[in-house]
This record gives sequence, structure tokens and C-alpha cells, in this order.
Amino acid sequence: MALALDRIRVGSAPDSWGVWFPDDPQQVPWERFLDEVAEAGYSWIELGPYGYLPTDPARLTDEVTKRNLKVSAGTIFCGLHRGPSEWDSTWEQVSRVAALTQAMNAKHLVVIPSFWRDDKTAEILEPPELSTEQWRNLTTGMERLGREVKDRYGLDIVVHPHADTHIDTEEHVERFLDSTDSDHVNLCLDTGHYAYCGGDSVKLIETYGERIGYLHLKQVDPEILADVVKNEIPFGPAVARGVMCEPPAGVPELGPVLAAAQKLGVDLFAIVEQDMYPCEPDKPLPIAVRTRKFLRSCGA
Repeated sequence: MALALDRIRVGSAPDSWGVWFPDDPQQVPWERFLDEVAEAGYSWIELGPYGYLPTDPARLTDEVTKRNLKVSAGTIFCGLHRGPSEWDSTWEQVSRVAALTQAMNAKHLVVIPSFWRDDKTAEILEPPELSTEQWRNLTTGMERLGREVKDRYGLDIVVHPHADTHIDTEEHVERFLDSTDSDHVNLCLDTGHYAYCGGDSVKLIETYGERIGYLHLKQVDPEILADVVKNEIPFGPAVARGVMCEPPAGVPELGPVLAAAQKLGVDLFAIVEQDMYPCEPDKPLPIAVRTRKFLRSCGA
């Protein structure tokens, strides 16, 4: 019998419907996403790229409420490792997303570091390793972001380790956690991205449990990943090849991850994110239904 995961709140996100951009002809309309995510049995969603879902709080509240949905988080990207000159442009983005997230009664803002390699063209935008000064900019910038987002919007930031960013591998994630204050900054552990970059999600949860503030549930196909690593394929084309796969076909096993998270004894969101950009419009719903059934079999 599966462990009862009564501290885990499962949801999904526009990402699992092939949505990466506020507006793109290859993506499903937002109304269809909301209809289908509810049909698949989820009650929690993330906002996805700002501007994909309606940004007027009253309208968005009406749209999610009539489908019995609730919002768990908003998402922003930032390049705070570049130093104080990045703050104003970062805050301009954060203030829009955080205000909408707050208006939807969500409590989290997922923060993704900027890419060092273009996720479509593979162009190298910056060195993959940060200098000592850039690490200091990154950690102090994230702590400032955490303080100000909490003070102004009442949200907790959770930093998302991500392929082709400077917070990706076990070494980088641990350095980031060891260099930041848990009062201001915690982690959104994305199981797929962490496995993509060679990390062990269960080990991270067991070692840094007090820093795990949020989960993204995702798996990678080991065979496709091996080819991606061997040929240094950037993240976008890797996704197009199907490197992020439907559970339970890939790694890591999600049952042990969820069990480790349950043992932390805190309430956690676990948001399903299967990167599928671009994808056929009829592909996401059946996968979402099967994934929800699988997670129920794990006790979630």
C-alpha cells in the first residue's frame, strides 16, 4: 500500500500543455488549458508565462474559480548574477508577476536563473561557470529579492535549479544553498531538471530538507539524456527530442521522491511539469490524465 502523502498538494502547469511563451501559435489557447487541467483531475495550477493566462485579477479569479482551480505560484526569470545593474529590470518583471500571484491568493514565486546558452539556437551567451564575484552577486541578489518580495507581496521565493543555467548541478545547487539564508531564499526542486544535470533528488531532500519549499515533478528519459549530454545539445532541442518523458517511464522514480518529501512533515506543492514545447494540441490531456492516475497510485 502506498504511503499516504497527506502533506503533498499535487497540481499541474501550462508547461505540461506545451506552453513556454505568453503568446505563440504553436501553443493551446489558455481557455483550453484551464478546461483540460481541470478535466484531468488537478485542482492547483501555476500561472505559467506572464500574459498567457489573463492578467486582470478579477477575470482570472472568475476563470479559475468556475473550474474549481486554485493558483499555487507565479514564475519569473532573472539574471541577478550580473550585479546591481540588473535589479531595476528584474523588479519591473517581478512586481507585475508578484502582484497577480498575490491577488490569486498564492504564496510562492518560482524564480528561474537566466540561461547561459540560448535554449533554441545553442548560442553561448555567457560562460557556464560563474566567477566568485558573480556568485556573490547571485546569492546577495536572491536574498534581497526574497526579502523584498516577502515584505511587499507576502510571497516566498523558491529558486528553481534549471538546465543550462548557473544553478543546475548538485555542486552548484549545494553551493547556492550553503551561501544563502533560509529566512529569505529556499528551493523549488524540479526532479527532472536535477536528474538532467546529474543530481539525486532524494539525497537533496534528505540532506537539505529544511530548504525544500516547493516541488516540480518531472522525469527524464535516460537514453535521450545520454545523447543530449554526449552531444552537448541545448535544453530547447533536447525537449523537442522528448528528453522530458511521461511518468513513470523515466528517472527519477517519483514514489521515493514524494515519500522523502512527505517525511519532511511540512505542506508542499508538487506541480507536474512535463516539458513538451512544441507539441500537438491533443497530446497533453491524455498524458495529464495518466500522470494524475499514476501519482494517485503513489499516494498523492
